[in-house]
Amino acid sequence: MREDRLCDCCAHPSRVWSYGYKPDPRFHGTGPLYLGMELEIIVPDSRYSECVAVASDHLGGLGYLKHDSSIRPSGFELVTHPMSYRHAIDHFPWPMLAALRGLGCRTDSSVGLHVHASRDGFDSPAHVYRWMKLLYRNESAVTTLARRRSRYAPFDRAARARVKDTAKGHRPGVGLDRHQAINPYPRSTFELRVFASSLDSRCVQAALALTVASIEYTRGLRVADVRAGGWEWSRFAAWVAHHPDYQPLAAEMEDLACAC
Repeated sequence: MREDRLCDCCAHPSRVWSYGYKPDPRFHGTGPLYLGMELEIIVPDSRYSECVAVASDHLGGLGYLKHDSSIRPSGFELVTHPMSYRHAIDHFPWPMLAALRGLGCRTDSSVGLHVHASRDGFDSPAHVYRWMKLLYRNESAVTTLARRRSRYAPFDRAARARVKDTAKGHRPGVGLDRHQAINPYPRSTFELRVFASSLDSRCVQAALALTVASIEYTRGLRVADVRAGGWEWSRFAAWVAHHPDYQPLAAEMEDLACAC
């Protein structure tokens, strides 16, 4: 293949691809921790082509659109290529969300926002374990921030019981599928599925920030920290408040009364 040949989604920027479409990833920003976002959007039939064109023009090479039959009555899924958190905050086309809202696009509890975090962004299986335990132990606060509880992203008791094996890379086992709060099935990522979709920039930024902040917070946790309450939500919230990079998350915590 010639190096200057455009990928499919770049050569056809205004196309809505099939649900199973998965181009080669194009990494943006500095790793090793990259995020991939899947944002489900309900689109009015009468302005579908116009909404596709607007989303595609704003996205450029940062992402693409896919069909998703679960979006009713009609819509598309906006999928990004892998981005560092900083690249996402600085370079994702945030005005696009308001533009789509102005065209009649909307979200509700039936559509979700899924955030993929690269496995290479974790230090070790022990780090994965600490991260998953933080989220599972704080289900109430996480679902408050996520703005929904969904049967497509439940905090499954069986999944929680198998966190240690999942962190070690073992298959989740019989009876568990990808429809859980943290989907461990993707080969290169963990998928955090808990969030409600949104066309509000700060809500989407907060979802990205929660994913990264929880990973970075648990990166440095040690056994003594955990014994001293390191998995308590108040400790994590205080840590977030002292890290300005995660301001969208801190603001959401304050507004939704889950900062303590």
